[in-house]
Amino acid sequence: MIELKENMGIPRSIVIAMAVLAGVTVANLYYNQPLLEMISSGLGISHITANLITVITQVGYAFGLFFIIPSGDLYSRRRIISVCMTMAAVMSLIIGLASNIYIIWGASLLLGASSVIPQLFIPVAGQFSRPEDKSKNIGYVLSGLLTGILAARVVSGFIGEWLSWRAMFLIAAGLMIICCGIALRILPDMKRNFTGTYPQLMHSVWTIFRTHPRIRLYSVRGGLAFGSMLTIWSCMAFHLAEQPFCAGSDMVGMLGLCGMAGAIAASDIGKYIPKYGIKKFSGCGAVIQIIGWLVSYFFGYGYIGLIVALILVDIGTQFQQLSNQSGCIAQIPEASSRANTIFMTTYFIGGSLGTFLAGQGWAAMGWTGVCIVGGLFAFASLLITLLTSRINIELKVII
Repeated sequence: MIELKENMGIPRSIVIAMAVLAGVTVANLYYNQPLLEMISSGLGISHITANLITVITQVGYAFGLFFIIPSGDLYSRRRIISVCMTMAAVMSLIIGLASNIYIIWGASLLLGASSVIPQLFIPVAGQFSRPEDKSKNIGYVLSGLLTGILAARVVSGFIGEWLSWRAMFLIAAGLMIICCGIALRILPDMKRNFTGTYPQLMHSVWTIFRTHPRIRLYSVRGGLAFGSMLTIWSCMAFHLAEQPFCAGSDMVGMLGLCGMAGAIAASDIGKYIPKYGIKKFSGCGAVIQIIGWLVSYFFGYGYIGLIVALILVDIGTQFQQLSNQSGCIAQIPEASSRANTIFMTTYFIGGSLGTFLAGQGWAAMGWTGVCIVGGLFAFASLLITLLTSRINIELKVII
């Protein structure tokens, strides 16, 4: 088995494998979204209660990012991956068999926490790739991740419509077992970046956060971008179930294909970040998202308007995530897993907040409320970029 060395390059086959495994694993977080209407009807619960399944899954992911991902600098990444995939398989099985919403909530929390494997792959791409290939390889893994996020809705929508929502989670459990075997077979040994205890490791995460203002800036912008993206998806099943659509989960899945088109279209943008810079990429992504939300607000009651809005919001997300996340890892490559922990924890806190506020917006104003919430997230990201650019705010170290 080969051993990867820092800045010495990664075989293309391993980069592709990481991208594929990242997509399949992260999909666990999003299978539930097209199925919320079916789960709500099947269990006799309200839309807001069903929407909490998505929120809790994302909160679990944030916990996993904060407590599991830093250990990639301390322990064997292969061992962490195998344990997480096994846990994800067990939790998916429990959700598929559960008849009580509280059991589903608890299993969803642990499913989210154990689905953090893609965030072990991204620091690997950033640390071990040749310097000229770092952004490009991170971009490939991120494209696999984003494609998995969107493909999850396609697969879940169709399986939910033609089999049942429970069948989707049982299939997911089997996929995780297969992925675990593949990962253990192909992933090489990798150098560990930290010597010490786990408490010392976690304390160092706070030290990095405290002493690296750019990591804080990049993380907040990424979190706002992801919050905007999840806003449009978290209430899509409810929106399509009403007039004028009266559609089922399979149509949510079809719209996921449109989002995948956006992800694929933006899959190779990473190589342009060194040329144009993180700030311009992030600002451009926020503008694209805002345009997408305007389209959704004015034309979101027809399929063409929704398709255009979804593509724009997803492309804008990829612009912002890739630029800001690669910037975080570049700040401190010798602690790539911990830098990525800060970025992704903030990222999914933003996603959870966007999902939660989208549910409140839907309850208060329907699709108009959802559009307002998503647009405000994108505008906040753009505003931060403009403020830090125009008045050159000094981001002081937190005492």
